[in-house]
Amino acid sequence: MAGTDDEAVAAADDALYVLTAVLLTPAQFPSVLGDDYLEACAALDLAPRADGYGLVLGQDGEGARWTVVIDDVSLVAVAIASWDCGMEYELSPDERTVVAALPGWPLAVAVAAPGVPAPHDPGPEVAEGPALTPPDTSSWGPAQRRLGADEIALQWAVWREQIGDGYLPSSGERTETPEAAADDEENAPKSGHQGIRRVLAEARAYVDAPPPLGRVRSSFAPGDARTLRADGPGWSMVARTDDIAFVLLDEEPGEVLPVGRGPELPGLLEALDKMAVRPS
Repeated sequence: MAGTDDEAVAAADDALYVLTAVLLTPAQFPSVLGDDYLEACAALDLAPRADGYGLVLGQDGEGARWTVVIDDVSLVAVAIASWDCGMEYELSPDERTVVAALPGWPLAVAVAAPGVPAPHDPGPEVAEGPALTPPDTSSWGPAQRRLGADEIALQWAVWREQIGDGYLPSSGERTETPEAAADDEENAPKSGHQGIRRVLAEARAYVDAPPPLGRVRSSFAPGDARTLRADGPGWSMVARTDDIAFVLLDEEPGEVLPVGRGPELPGLLEALDKMAVRPS
């Protein structure tokens, strides 16, 4: 495993200036790294662990970028929760919890530690193998598609208001009148959006044959609802169990396709929520 030798760990632990931290667990992981937890772990050359990991991103005294992987998930979760509430929290992992010290950062970090050189990859004398780099999101592809789904989940109310109610319950296309919607709903199995039909079919298949861990996740939503996130080869779906869904496809750059409730979506979302992984 890259970066786990004693010199690398010592270099990262020596005066590591912590900039940020993220969770890498089955229920919460940087989706930009993969469609599921196993893919995200593979991107860091980490063996999947049932309880997951905490990723601490920082710089050493020379300014070099390091990602310190620890097995104390609760510590990182508390730190993130404190920061989200605007509270100060000094994240100082015990060296006994360090699993690996990986050169570089797997995610884009917009800040830098004060009083040290600008962020740069550590030299080969302390880093085994190439440094981690964030996935390329400069053009549309899987990484940007997943980031788009993240944004919709985060800003659900904004996206929902923009869409309104003037769309087909099945096909994701817009319509003008209730009469037109009724006619088009009847024809949706034949003329519906092919990409959406494929996504819904693959999502239904997840219910019968569970996909890799983390491909379907359930998180908090207002009221008694849940926010569902499902990913698959070339697609991402974000939904509220009491509302509609949004689909993003690799083959349709920048497009966000709404999927109305219709007769089938509520049951599908309920089934997906039952088998989804949830934050502990």
